[in-house]
Amino acid sequence: MASNFISSQTMKTFQEILLQTDFSQSDLVTLLLAEGDNRKLLFQRAQAVKLQTVGNKVYFRGLVEFSNICAKDCLYCGIRKSNEKVARYEATDDEILEACRFAWENRFGSVVLQSGEVSSPAFVNRVVLLLRKIKELSNGELGITLSCGEQSIETYRQWRESGAHRYLLRVESSNPDLYRKIHPENNFHSFERRLQALKDLKTAGYQVGTGVMIGFPFQTIEDLANDLLFFKQIDVAMVGMGPYIEHEDTPLYKFRKNIKTKQERFDLALKMVATLRLLMPDINIAAATALQAIDPAGREKALTIGANILMPNLTSVKYRKEYQLYEDKPCLDEDAELCKNCLEARIEISGCEIGYGEWGDSKHFFKPQIAQIITDYINKE
Repeated sequence: MASNFISSQTMKTFQEILLQTDFSQSDLVTLLLAEGDNRKLLFQRAQAVKLQTVGNKVYFRGLVEFSNICAKDCLYCGIRKSNEKVARYEATDDEILEACRFAWENRFGSVVLQSGEVSSPAFVNRVVLLLRKIKELSNGELGITLSCGEQSIETYRQWRESGAHRYLLRVESSNPDLYRKIHPENNFHSFERRLQALKDLKTAGYQVGTGVMIGFPFQTIEDLANDLLFFKQIDVAMVGMGPYIEHEDTPLYKFRKNIKTKQERFDLALKMVATLRLLMPDINIAAATALQAIDPAGREKALTIGANILMPNLTSVKYRKEYQLYEDKPCLDEDAELCKNCLEARIEISGCEIGYGEWGDSKHFFKPQIAQIITDYINKE
């Protein structure tokens, strides 16, 4: 009886966990399992923390999916190398620059250049030239994020020096065993190689982003809690994560009967966003397009409970159907202007403000640098 009494006295309530600034794995699991009133409390707390730390602004990252040619064969991805049903494409330099000019003229602040993973010298040099041209056409005003997979540290440095300053490289799962279940078993798809790439990006000076799929086969709530702790451990500046949506032309599709419903994956993704905002209050969190593939108002819902980044698709409409990493991807037939107008309306509905013409860099990224500057100044005195 005495031991039970002590245990009940030391057990934390849900509200007490919400008010913490540091969280254990069990705390995070509790938050991710929240339902009913507790779920509402989680979302309310995440929204309050967001407003206190990063404010009410939403920053645009104009997305340009400039090539679906990929050397990787990830078992969940619709543009994997072995999928022969995909029509491969490479947008021309003029098409890419036209999209970036649209972003600049419409004061998006930043663009994201995304592609399948290629590391040939020709590809590396092409990206270098594109980065320089984007800086030139925008008078250096457009911020640039890259999402072009694993590269050498020399390539990362070359791209950084040419104008890119943010890089998104999703880990998809921080559990090495799970990682191996959703990737081919070879050195080209190794978990260790992915971790090294993330380290190299930090060394090269990028604001580094990563992310995971939420609700894919074999994954547990504990795995997701550990993913959140992984983000904090490697000290990322931004996170892009969303619900796993199956694609019939992938090996992982055969396990579709062993996963949660799309609605359950959607709800879990929202709780991941909210919980991450509590765990890492001042990072950038994207409202993933995959949320909208399940719920038409999915991205707005993410903005109200923690997310602060949106990526309007500026890819030419003629290419979009060939860049489907998952099924039911939204906005395949909307041109850049329609996409912009749609998102502006969605953001207004969500009660947020658009940070026009602002890069919207991660506040978390600059915090250690500012602290070091202050320390150096004090030491000089």
